[in-house]
Parts: sequence; C-alpha cells; structure tokens
Amino acid sequence: MAAEQDRAEQNSVEQGVSAARSRRRLMVAHTYLMLKRSERYLPPIVRGLLGFMLMLLGALGFLPILGFWMIPLGLALLATDIPPFRRWLKTQINARRRHNKP
Repeated sequence: MAAEQDRAEQNSVEQGVSAARSRRRLMVAHTYLMLKRSERYLPPIVRGLLGFMLMLLGALGFLPILGFWMIPLGLALLATDIPPFRRWLKTQINARRRHNKP
C-alpha cells in the first residue's frame, strides 16, 4: 500500500515538473514571437514609449494587476531598438531555448 502511494506521489510530482517546464517553454516562445511582431509592426518611438511604460508600471508590482513581470518585458521591448541589448536579448533567448529542450 505504501509503495503504491509513494509511486503515485512521485508520478504527480514528475507531472507537475513537466507541466511547469512546458509552461515555461510556451512563455519563452510567446515572448519571442511578440518581440518579433513588435519589431515588424510598431515604429521605434512607440516601442520605446511602451517599454518605458512597462518598466515604470512594473516598479509598482506590489499593486494588484500590475506585476514585476512587466520590468523584463519592458527591457526586452527596449532592447529591440538598441543593438548591444538586442544581441544580449537574442543570446538569452537562445540559451533558454537550449536549456528547455527535452
């Protein structure tokens, strides 16, 4: 009986870890696609203003609805227009992709 419960608990933990990895992969993929689309469809001034706005509102992450997740997204949006930051962002995205491969 105890062995079956241990196996069931272990399987549920493994499924939870697998689900977290797949959510993380999905989030990285969606972020990458959003940044690619923003490069294509938004003018640089709009991207810059949106990036700064996200960072400023992210600093108020302790409030409801706003969150600290907005700061890296704003930095990534700004990085699309600044070449050294763009290279850094691409290396970070590629490193996450390599790390998250099954």
